[in-house]
Amino acid sequence: MPSAVADRKLPARSSRPGISNPWLLLGLAALVLGLVGGLLFSGAAAARAVSDPGALVRWGLPVAQAVHNIAVAGVIGALVFAVVILPRNARGARSGRAGREDGPEHPAFTRALSLAAAAAAVWTVSAIAVLVLTYSDIAGQPLSGGQEYTGQLVYYMTDLPTGRAWLSIVIIAAIVTTLVFGVRSLTGLGLTLLLAVGGLVPMALIGHSASAADHEGAINSLGLHLVGVALWVGGIIALAAVSRTLGEHTRPVVQRFSSLALAAFFTVFASGVVNAAIRITSWDDLFNTSYGQLVLAKTVATLVLGAVGFMHRQWVIPQLGGSNGSAARVLWQLILVELAVMGATSGIAVALSRSAPPQPATFAPDTPPAVLLSGYPLPPELTASRWWTEWRLDWLWVAFAVFAAASYLAGVAKVRRRGDSWPWLRTVPWLVGLVALTYITSGPPAVYGRILFSAHMVDHMALTMVAPIFLVLGAPITLALRALTPRSDGSRGLREWVLVIVHSRFSAVVTHPLFAAANFAGSIILFYYSDAFGFAMREHVGHELMNLHFLITGYLFVLSLIGIDPVPRRAPYPLRLVLLLATMAFHAFFGVAIMGSTTLLEASYFGNLGRPWGPSALADQQLGGAAAWGIGEIPTVLVAIGVAVSWSRSDARETKRRDRAADRNNDADLTAYNDMFAQLAQRDEKLKERP
Repeated sequence: MPSAVADRKLPARSSRPGISNPWLLLGLAALVLGLVGGLLFSGAAAARAVSDPGALVRWGLPVAQAVHNIAVAGVIGALVFAVVILPRNARGARSGRAGREDGPEHPAFTRALSLAAAAAAVWTVSAIAVLVLTYSDIAGQPLSGGQEYTGQLVYYMTDLPTGRAWLSIVIIAAIVTTLVFGVRSLTGLGLTLLLAVGGLVPMALIGHSASAADHEGAINSLGLHLVGVALWVGGIIALAAVSRTLGEHTRPVVQRFSSLALAAFFTVFASGVVNAAIRITSWDDLFNTSYGQLVLAKTVATLVLGAVGFMHRQWVIPQLGGSNGSAARVLWQLILVELAVMGATSGIAVALSRSAPPQPATFAPDTPPAVLLSGYPLPPELTASRWWTEWRLDWLWVAFAVFAAASYLAGVAKVRRRGDSWPWLRTVPWLVGLVALTYITSGPPAVYGRILFSAHMVDHMALTMVAPIFLVLGAPITLALRALTPRSDGSRGLREWVLVIVHSRFSAVVTHPLFAAANFAGSIILFYYSDAFGFAMREHVGHELMNLHFLITGYLFVLSLIGIDPVPRRAPYPLRLVLLLATMAFHAFFGVAIMGSTTLLEASYFGNLGRPWGPSALADQQLGGAAAWGIGEIPTVLVAIGVAVSWSRSDARETKRRDRAADRNNDADLTAYNDMFAQLAQRDEKLKERP
């Protein structure tokens, strides 16, 4: 039997080929070449005739941006490896306990967190540099330490959108840096990863996307692009950093990252095409402008990276894990090629962000008020046919729907290949729910919901009452637990994370029937009678948060009533009906209150859109109250029927269970019950016989 001391020994260093620091310099050199070449080609770093901030700012800003982008990708990639790819410690890796957090850390896990800490520190410093240099570039002033310069810099950080965005990035980077130095639990690191990904949001809200004609589409596509790039580039950096410490885990780690990189590739390519198409509206702009030519160069580099990833999956990874050392060498050689191409691509991307698009969008003096308030021109008058024809794709929710549908169908296929069954009565509702979600967030309800309160209320009620019913009936958590393979090397995969979340205290609170009902009913009042409503109508972030909140609120409420997915606590069926009837009455009260109101909600928005068609803003609001009442009640009745059916089936199952138990023990419970009455009868007879 091995001794306790031997059991605590760390794995030996792998003798497999790895990536040393000089090779990492290749990627850095490619980054510099791509950046300098792109800037010289586009002329983005050339001196200005008016308000030139100087060569230090003109060249220093893109360099700082490139360093910042690589650093944030390194943080996210390292944290992804630590949280979902690598084993937490050596003992857990040997025992197979997922996410085990006692004992010495696995060397690869330690190396990943060291990379995250170093990259986070660079992220913070580079974000500060970008903040200062961006102000100098916009103001056309060289760097200065004077009092006037400092005062204007403070004004820029606190009062201008770009300055506030970069200040928020600096704050997020500083918090992430502090956390990665002190946090070692997987749950804490998972939350840190979410915060680091949140640091990409301000980046998507500024720059060319904010001024594009379809600015919300540009922002959403850029946000998806940044997330995909961070996962892909950061993952390659993390894989290179931990390569020498993987040992026997080389093949599973590379396989896991390869699956992640495949999803990231499609996200990066598709979002890049969408984002470029919003700014480049003709073939002439694509081929005959420096901006379009940089887009073409970046596209070609992305396809090359996709081809390298294909070679990983098809030829190299299947040969890893054995004694084939040549396969390992080819793998790391391909990773070196990826690092070099990614470095050049990152440099081109920074140069692209510094170049002016062919058709920049600016507000003319006679811009209609609807464009100033909502960001888009007024749609044509709403008619019955236009409830199906007027679309404006919200790429965040389109991407979610595509990913959710593909993942669900892949899970169903995996379960059935294993010989198990999955009812089509769960698959169809899930797909219907995703189609409904896409229609609600990208179709006429979303388009006219920015103009008409009534359409907005249809959008809201469908988002919180219609789509969640179908999504809950799909039982995605149950399918995930059946389809995902448990990890056996001590790492915490998606299945393990699902179980952690389901059994967490947070889940116990938000899925509690009373909390879900109170949140479902109360949030509608808090939203419409506070500044949150105006924030959601005027700001893109607020609008997306509104969609997310009401979808999750409705999902949790319906899950607590008719869902089969595992939750910490289920309400008894009588309480479910009481909660459902209470929320139905609350929605009716809210709808009637809106119908009878003579005060316009968000009058500064709905009253100033300049809409020449349709009812007045107040009359439309009252119509919206009727929609809230009517649309809210119909799904509630359907859910009530679902609760009743579930109750009936539960009673039937309980009856069958008792019958089977009675058959097994020859009605022992009934016999004991009858014996009890017989004994009582005998006792009564004896009492009567006494004098």
